[in-house]
Order: sequence, then structure tokens, then C-alpha cells
Amino acid sequence: MRHLVFLLLLFSVCFFTLSEVVDNNFSKCNEFFLNNAPPDFTPPASVSVKPICQCVWVEENKKPQKKYMYATLYSTTWKIPVYSAYVFASPNVMRQDLWYIEPQLDGDSEPCMGPQGSDDNIGPNQAVNDDYKNNKKYNKGHLYPVLHTNNRHSMLATSTLTNAAPQDSTFNKNAWLGHERSVTEDLKSCVKAYVVTGVVPDMNAPKLNNRVYVSKYYWRATCCLKNNQYIGKGYYGPDNNGKVQELKIKELQHKLNGFYQIQNFEVFPSVPKPPKQAKIDSPCN
Repeated sequence: MRHLVFLLLLFSVCFFTLSEVVDNNFSKCNEFFLNNAPPDFTPPASVSVKPICQCVWVEENKKPQKKYMYATLYSTTWKIPVYSAYVFASPNVMRQDLWYIEPQLDGDSEPCMGPQGSDDNIGPNQAVNDDYKNNKKYNKGHLYPVLHTNNRHSMLATSTLTNAAPQDSTFNKNAWLGHERSVTEDLKSCVKAYVVTGVVPDMNAPKLNNRVYVSKYYWRATCCLKNNQYIGKGYYGPDNNGKVQELKIKELQHKLNGFYQIQNFEVFPSVPKPPKQAKIDSPCN
């Protein structure tokens, strides 16, 4: 019955969002990474991660067509994403407040992103809506934000808990929102812009609902092609003043190595190949 209700809901809007747990190279959706190369990230010992291709089924000529929208590396240990990667687009469309989960992360045969329903088996490997109930300190903080989408399919695909982490509500509504708007202005003149946004968990803070790690830092790296040049920028926050700090990609990677307690985290591991006669003053590495 749960699947029947879900199918009726899906067909009522003529398309449905879904995701696929895929191989470590994101081979089905690597177009969202610079030069098709995902970040070089090895999680700390004892931390499990799952690569997910977030996509939608769109009905075209009365036939379903699969379209991937972005990629996510999700930690089933922390129950928050490590990062989401996407190609920037603007202007955005109106957001919605319905949040989905990924049944397949908990062994359900349903391969599609969908409402949580009443399945008691959902939750061992991911956050669920109940984890955020009765909580005033944290918001569901998007990694791939609605502000950086330009169509309804992309907007809906961002509303899964595998693309969100508990983010301090004051930081989310003020400094981070202002940062997202500034990035929108910075990237909208790019020929193409690749973005990777991630979360660093707070190992010392109480878990949300005693299950989900809350965020200590949010970070973002952008790689913009403009005027035949690749320009990379890094950001993280909150800093000691509760703001978002801008820095070079190499500086961001150095900080992330310390934050995650790992070595050699490269956000853009492949040096971009420039167009003919292009000069790259600020490569994205």
C-alpha cells in the first residue's frame, strides 16, 4: 500500500525524483565534477560513506527520461552528507518544504527517493524527519541550495535529507544565506561553474535526536570558467566571528584536512584543460 500511494503521488505531478547509490567514481553522474573527477576524499577510519547520484524522471513524449541533477557523498555513520557537487544555475525557482529520504540506504527494494512513510526499517543509515522535530537550534541546511537551481526539477531534487545537515539556525538564516546570494552574483556571469559544498561534523556537540551529527562548519568551493580563464574560490564558516570566510582553494583544502583529520583532500583533483590560447591565472586547485 505504501508503494501504491507513493506511485499515485508521483504520477500526479508527471515526474518523480530519485537517486541511485553508485560506484565510488560516480560514473553515472560524474558530469557534475570538474573534468568528471570527484573530490579526492578518503574518510577517517570507521566512517562509512555512500556515493549517490541524485536524479529525476521527466516525462517526455509520454516516455520517462532519466536526468541526473547532482551528486552527493553521504556518510551513513554521521548521517549527514560529506559534500554535494553540482553545476551552478540561476535564477532559482520557488522552494518547497516537503523533504524526502533514500529508502535504498536502509535496504529497501524501492530505488527511488520518496516520502518516509511508516516503514520502521528506515533510519539506521540516514537521517529522517523525526530527527529534526522539537528542535529550535538547528535548521535543515541545504548543501545544494535552491538559490543555485533554475528549474523545478532541480529544486525538488535538492529537498532530500541526504542533501542537508543540521545547521545552526542563526548562521543559516544570516551569514550563510548572504554567502549563497553573493556566490550567485559571483557565478552568474560564468560560462560554466562547478560547485562542491560540504559539511564538517562537530564531534563534540550532542547529536540531533542522539543520532545525527550536527555541523561544525559548512564549506564551499567554486570553479568558474570566464573569459577563457578558470577561477577558483573557497569558503568556510562560521569562522571565529560567526561569518563566512573566503580563501584560496589550497588554503581551504589545508583547513579541511585538519577539520576532518585526514590527509590530501583535493576538492578539484583534475587541473582543468583550458580552451585553445587560454591563459589560466587562477586554476581551481
